[in-house]
Amino acid sequence: MRHSSVQGEGAPGRAGDGISGAGTRPTATSAVPAPRSGSGSGRRRAGGGGGRRPNRRGRRRVLRWTASIVALLILGTAAAGYLYYRHLDGNIRSGQRLSGDSGVARSEADAAGRRPINILMLGSDLRDEANAKLGGGWDMIGDSVRADVQMLVHISADRKNASITTVPRDTIVDIPECTDPATGTKYKATKMMINESFARGGAGCTLATWEKMANVYIDHWMLIDFTGVVSMADAIGGVDVCVNQNVFDQSKPGSGTGGSGLKLTAGTHKVQGQQALQWLRTRHAFGSDMGRAKAQHMYMNSMMRGLKSQNAFTDLPRLTGLAEAATKALKVSEEIGSVKKLLDLALLLKDVPINRITSSTIPVLQAPNDENRLILNPADAPKVWEMLRKDVALDKNGDPAPAESGQPGADPSGPATSTEPTPQTSSSPPTSNPAKIAVQVVNGTGVGAAPVGKRATAIAGELVAKGYSLAKADGALTPEKATVVRYATDAQAADAQSVAAALGIPGTSVQKSAAAAKITVVVGADWREGATYPQQAPPEAGSVPESADVLNGTDTSCMDIYAPFQWK
Repeated sequence: MRHSSVQGEGAPGRAGDGISGAGTRPTATSAVPAPRSGSGSGRRRAGGGGGRRPNRRGRRRVLRWTASIVALLILGTAAAGYLYYRHLDGNIRSGQRLSGDSGVARSEADAAGRRPINILMLGSDLRDEANAKLGGGWDMIGDSVRADVQMLVHISADRKNASITTVPRDTIVDIPECTDPATGTKYKATKMMINESFARGGAGCTLATWEKMANVYIDHWMLIDFTGVVSMADAIGGVDVCVNQNVFDQSKPGSGTGGSGLKLTAGTHKVQGQQALQWLRTRHAFGSDMGRAKAQHMYMNSMMRGLKSQNAFTDLPRLTGLAEAATKALKVSEEIGSVKKLLDLALLLKDVPINRITSSTIPVLQAPNDENRLILNPADAPKVWEMLRKDVALDKNGDPAPAESGQPGADPSGPATSTEPTPQTSSSPPTSNPAKIAVQVVNGTGVGAAPVGKRATAIAGELVAKGYSLAKADGALTPEKATVVRYATDAQAADAQSVAAALGIPGTSVQKSAAAAKITVVVGADWREGATYPQQAPPEAGSVPESADVLNGTDTSCMDIYAPFQWK
């Protein structure tokens, strides 16, 4: 038994306790607290002899203190989490989503309220001191920035498949009118290499260029430079890549310039940091820009396999580490400029199986007047765009479509494999008197072939016959791959839908566009004859043209090396 630290300071005896205040061994003062005034603590308990009353108040105080400490710990942890969350948010740089007019409207939701997600991934050739140390080009410091790597990541509405589609940087495309959000400088519409679009209004102009080119609505963009690639590769812990021969991508023979510096022996290697950047930038050793695109797809597929095998999407510490690196490495469009939204996007890929991730390069041809430039393949490129636009899987590994698509219980967002046409016409009833709706009809059939004569006149006449007496043909020839109905203001939206319904045009082809002075029907190359828009069967899942150089996420093949860049 403990003793009081001072002799004679034991507590005085209490009646009935059997303890006297003198001639006994001293007891600890804490064992028998002095009675409180008015508390009744000195009274004998009824029917009791020498037992001491339990100290319920003491226990309650202990419980209260314990609860307070737990609450403090919880609040402290939450505060730390909140502060770290704010720290990550503070890392993020963001910019304007769209800085040019593409005329492409957001895709409609399926029966479950879901939409596909399209994210434009851009790799810039920004040269500052840090990037020049990694990628050379010291003489380019201060030059206009271009986006040399451009990929569209498509995640299906049902989140069961995903794809990555690349357009080579040297491809000549139509770039719409853009305004630089940083300087206010306006750039007229032009036709040039797609990587030049970035210098005419930033990532928002490149996004508008893609939307105009593909007629696909793009939700977000993400931008990364050389230093960002290195830091992300380090955070991931390296990515497995493979070459069939020894490779050294040095200066191109006879030129004295170029080359990524990639040097590997034949076989599989885990690359990270600067070596990962070298892999992604290598062009000469892989034969061409097309070879580089394939190597980039291999890298991304391998990265996804690695992250999934490491359970990175469910391992919170791992995910937090990646979030730290990503928020420092990426610049993103403003509507996803928060950690929560970026994590939400990343987690969309968590449940997509590796064999449902497909990479492709948009089919291109050599430009007629320049062997160093490319143009979109007019026969095959539209097929890829249509699959993305209609959310058709680029792989064949999904479940078969229901036998009776559209019937109760069928999944409307599943892979479209049926060859039967699906009715897609708008059913919106006219909200105004058709005779009072001004409609302009334009001939856009001149894509890949000569325009069909008087096509706008024929369709305008069809509208007049249906009661749209103000419909008139415009003499302009404006090539458009797919028929579209455009309108300028929200007040015109319902009327534009009714015009589309009158002609049998899908409601998904009705788009808001600031460039439309009035409701405008552009009769595209997909409607070269007939008075009613032809119903078309959706593409079959996996029906990607061979020229798109498709690569499945499970593919672990190796890159061949162009002979001048092999070493022994």
